[in-house]
Amino acid sequence: MIARLHGTLIDAPISQEIIIDVNGVGYEVLLPASSFSKLPRPGEELTLLIHTVVREDAITLFGFLTQAEKDLFKILINVSGVGGKLANSILGAMPVESFCTAIQTKNSALLSKIPGIGKRTAERLTVELSGKLDNFDIAIAEISSKDQSLFNDAMQALAQLGFKKEHCHTVLTELIADNSDKELTVEDLLRMALGKVAK
Repeated sequence: MIARLHGTLIDAPISQEIIIDVNGVGYEVLLPASSFSKLPRPGEELTLLIHTVVREDAITLFGFLTQAEKDLFKILINVSGVGGKLANSILGAMPVESFCTAIQTKNSALLSKIPGIGKRTAERLTVELSGKLDNFDIAIAEISSKDQSLFNDAMQALAQLGFKKEHCHTVLTELIADNSDKELTVEDLLRMALGKVAK
């Protein structure tokens, strides 16, 4: 099975599909829609984590930019009625940490807004994944090592103020990602976070 590809991005001809050249062989890889804004330019190098799906009539490669995305994808395709393309659609519709929070809080109404997910499927996801994502530490997994201390200090401060851990995880992760080009202090992060978690 192919688990990882490193090569040159050749083309991204249609939504959710790219071609990556590895030593002269072009691999067609399906990506979550959210990954396209993070891709390098055609001609530049790219590394993807891969999950390979083999069927009688096709071999499909699903690609991911982070280990958290790949791990969640593998959990999703084990849910009744969820195949690779629907799992990819879920990953493309919301950040991993937001999906985990929705499962932990049993927010099926939010999940049902994902394209391809109806009310019944959303409810099935909350039931079948209940408890399975509790130790899936997405927030820290998707934050670079230099920002983990900042994240932890802000999380502790917000917890002491009585805010829910799951919501704070989502807010802090998104704020750090959105301000990755800035040198944030804990005070900066808390000031921005308080405006979101207090709503």
